[in-house]
Amino acid sequence: MGVRPRASRPGNRRTGSEGAQGSPPREAPSSTRKTPPARRARGDAGQRARAAPASRRPAQARLKRGRALLLGLAGALAAAAAALVALVVGYGRMRTPDRGRVVELNWPDGLDTDDAAALLAAEGLVESERAMALYLRATGGTEAFVPGPHLLFEGATPRELRQLLTRAEGRPTARITIPEGFSRFDVATRLEKLRIAGRKTFLAATADGAFLDALGVERGGAVGAESAEGYLFPATYDFPLDSDARDVARRLVAEADRRWSTLAAQGKDGLAALQATLGWGRREVLTLASIVEKEAVVEEERPLIASVFLNRLLDPTFRSRRLQSDATALYGCLAWPEEAPSCAEWGGKPTPAVVRDPSNRYSTYAHPGLPPGPIANPGAPSIAAVLAPAATKYLYFVAAGGGRHRFSESLDEHNDAVRKRRDATSP
Repeated sequence: MGVRPRASRPGNRRTGSEGAQGSPPREAPSSTRKTPPARRARGDAGQRARAAPASRRPAQARLKRGRALLLGLAGALAAAAAALVALVVGYGRMRTPDRGRVVELNWPDGLDTDDAAALLAAEGLVESERAMALYLRATGGTEAFVPGPHLLFEGATPRELRQLLTRAEGRPTARITIPEGFSRFDVATRLEKLRIAGRKTFLAATADGAFLDALGVERGGAVGAESAEGYLFPATYDFPLDSDARDVARRLVAEADRRWSTLAAQGKDGLAALQATLGWGRREVLTLASIVEKEAVVEEERPLIASVFLNRLLDPTFRSRRLQSDATALYGCLAWPEEAPSCAEWGGKPTPAVVRDPSNRYSTYAHPGLPPGPIANPGAPSIAAVLAPAATKYLYFVAAGGGRHRFSESLDEHNDAVRKRRDATSP
């Protein structure tokens, strides 16, 4: 049996002479073979990357130091800002002990923060002069401070002191009720108590001739009582703390003007009669109305009391023309105490020496007719009573108890009423 020859696979056939048949022989790698451009570029980049750290280390270090410096500066600024906020908010709300003391001062113009803080500390309004100076600088300085009279007070925070000294809108307010019959001295005292305006400043403003002329306050015929007495209408008002005293007076006088217009229109016949018989205008009406206000207690007696005083001025049988009101003489001791020797020992109550002292310009026992001006600020009912008095022949009245009075047409009737009153009150 013969042997079948094995088939040869392509490419596997071997011959005695290598390469005579089949695939040509491969060339051996040569060290001089050129590298493609792309691979050469990648190789150069790799070399540069390996070389970069050594050359960039100083720059990166400087960058890190700069970043750290900026972070530190930012932190310092943040801390300073926080401290500033704490100063403005925290210190601005701190209160000094409040013992109820008020400080009326004339704030100088042009004070810087240090001088302003020193003045406030000297007045006992702040405890730390240095902290207040820092606070004032942090909140805008002192350029907005309003020079002139101010009413400051213990217990105010630094923020409130700044609001007061700049007369800022939105500062705290107070409500004041002025009762009928309050004098301007009473009004001034209450304004200061409520921290609206200083007493001395208000009294000075309401006695300033030029200011009164600007307000339209009638001053003709006054012996020397040049003030806004009688023109400060009793009512309830709201004012910011530490208001300008002139602004307060303007508002009170404006209210009095408004009320007078209404009352004069309602009582035009009575006003015309007073003008025709006595030559009176508004000032004289207010003067008598202020006396009625101080004498009357019961509402319905106002027109009766007004009729007594008008009868004394108009009745030809009452020749003295003296109104003989204790309240007028007492006002003289309040407004002009240095003029009357009897006022030196005045204790607030009427005495024969006080009410009859001829050196007291307001004594209607010593001087005939009306006093120089109003002795209080009358309300609408008393003004209306003068414009429309009761039709009587009464010339006298005396207290009868319970706020009421006994009225008489003759002196004998009056003396009898006085004796009965004395007997009823004597032990």
